[in-house]
Amino acid sequence: MLPPLSGSTSPVAGDGKGAVQTDYEILRLLRQMTTDAGFSHFMVARPPSSDVQRFQDRLILSNWPADLVRQYDQADVFAASLLVDRVRQTRLPVYGDIALMLSADRRQDHGLHAAFTGLGMVSIFAVMMLTGDEQGVVLTLAGSRALPDADEVPRLYFSLLQIMDRYERAMASRVTATERLSMREVECLRWAAAGKSSDEIAIILGISAYTVSSYFKTATRKLGAVNRMQAIARAIRLKLL
Repeated sequence: MLPPLSGSTSPVAGDGKGAVQTDYEILRLLRQMTTDAGFSHFMVARPPSSDVQRFQDRLILSNWPADLVRQYDQADVFAASLLVDRVRQTRLPVYGDIALMLSADRRQDHGLHAAFTGLGMVSIFAVMMLTGDEQGVVLTLAGSRALPDADEVPRLYFSLLQIMDRYERAMASRVTATERLSMREVECLRWAAAGKSSDEIAIILGISAYTVSSYFKTATRKLGAVNRMQAIARAIRLKLL
């Protein structure tokens, strides 16, 4: 039986036993929950949008091997996958064969089915959850175990919901606990989100490319991100852009 996460401790309390402050702690919770549920792999990603289709640009967290992430991204099947199509049509969990990660046209397999099953990713359990910015995220658990029965489905769903709630609260708390982004930092992130390079942003804002890079570094630090793309994603999620 899947053990529930503790609900008695505030997920953002600075010294609370159940506090979540970093992506590492979220990864730890996801790994533990995935293992306890009998799965081996997890993935959290934003669904494709009209302007951002690539899988790696939508990926938030996962324990997929890097080679699988690259292969899945290069195959460019995420937006056309059966999984994305089905989770957009329902708020209920979706589960079945790992083929859900592929498009309906199996001729466009690109060797992915063999790659998934070779890693023991045979079955998949997935949900779409709305986030604070109402864009939503797709969470998947995959492994070689049998599909969950009617009694286990709500437990899996609630555990994933608790983890996402902790993540959202930690992100909100992190920004309020740190200094606010400056106007220039927001402008740089906004233009980068629109697809502009550092050199183009420098011309638009009338500053040097070095200064633009400096703004990106400070904005990334303030948002607790590891790179520019993650900083942009977090700023959007927190409604800073």
